[in-house]
Amino acid sequence: MATPGSSQARRVPRPHDFLPLLKFKRPVLDPTTRRLERALTIADLRVIAKRRTPKAPFDYTDGAAEAELSLSRARQAFEDITFHPAILRDVSAVDTSVQVLGKRSALPFGIAPTGFTRMMQSEGEIAGATAAAAAGIPYSLSTMGTTGIEEVAAATPQGRNWFQLYMWKDRDRSMALVDRAAAAGFDTLLVTVDVPVAGARLRDVRNGMTIPPTLTPRTVLNTIPRPAWWINFLTTEPLAFASLDKWSGTVAELLDTMFDPTVTFEDLAWIRDQWPGTVVVKGVQSVEDAVKVAELGVDAVLLSNHGGRQLDRAPIPFHLLPQVRAAVGDQLEVHLDTGIMSGQDIVAALAVGADFTLIGRAYLYGLMAGGRRGVDRAIEILTGEIERTMRLLGVTSIAELEPRHVTQLQRLAPRSV
Repeated sequence: MATPGSSQARRVPRPHDFLPLLKFKRPVLDPTTRRLERALTIADLRVIAKRRTPKAPFDYTDGAAEAELSLSRARQAFEDITFHPAILRDVSAVDTSVQVLGKRSALPFGIAPTGFTRMMQSEGEIAGATAAAAAGIPYSLSTMGTTGIEEVAAATPQGRNWFQLYMWKDRDRSMALVDRAAAAGFDTLLVTVDVPVAGARLRDVRNGMTIPPTLTPRTVLNTIPRPAWWINFLTTEPLAFASLDKWSGTVAELLDTMFDPTVTFEDLAWIRDQWPGTVVVKGVQSVEDAVKVAELGVDAVLLSNHGGRQLDRAPIPFHLLPQVRAAVGDQLEVHLDTGIMSGQDIVAALAVGADFTLIGRAYLYGLMAGGRRGVDRAIEILTGEIERTMRLLGVTSIAELEPRHVTQLQRLAPRSV
């Protein structure tokens, strides 16, 4: 019977009316799979990582130098953009691959070198390297890695591995690592030039962060709700630097004993001549230095402020990118890291002038959230965001991205005199 003023007759619902609406998702029994499926963004992975990882290793990953302004500004720079989409393009298929340093990468990003990775989660460097190999992207092993050069190479026979070098005061030991990496088939050397001394990473100082981790009443209390981390930590190989002798002090103390503040452009040229593969200079933070590096004949510069972990208030790599691209032209490739937390960040960097990008924290959050499967999930999230952003911009390949697709909005600008 219709009620007064109604346009439709009402009726009592029948059971079969509900059946099409009652579609229950099959329960996921594996807890790792379940929590990773709930992560839709890198920020979601970070939340899971923080919940599952003790404070000292999480803060080592998550934190930056001093007031952490370099990191927050780098992330803000990516947020302060406007995309300019084109409409009515056939974007049914998109190609995310790029040529980087003479070889194909299935995606326009690789995994950046990160130290102490097995401290963050016991699968460590092997999880990152094997996930990268499976995705068809480069993996970078740090001098401060906790898995050996030869172990990473053996775990990734089809992978593409790069080695990141810090120049130490003991040059013979530095170059011995370079020789081992070349012998193991690593094709690219990332020479890091922004660490003459260690940055003031205050979270680590406050946490008393050491290698291996120091047990104090506070760290034990913090670990109680995170038993999986400790079970994994205690039932796998003891944590140590794969390329170094044992060290029982803080990380900052170790770095200051190792790193050589006397390294110059002449040393960089010498290192370039020792390496048989391609060379990337990591940590370039000015147009002038990018031009000088290009003149040395290296293969790429990596615009980076070390993830905000060295000089606080450092230049923002994403802001620097257009000027460097214009200054070096096609002399060499321009890569970028620092602040990348989404596929949109990567697309913006490529449009503004980068040939390639590297992710650090973004994959480490996945590692801490779920080991190798967590790294796979981080790569999957970024890949989906890149493909979706490309389609919405109206482009079908990375090569079609141009500066016209992005406007960098101005938040921080020099004060006029």
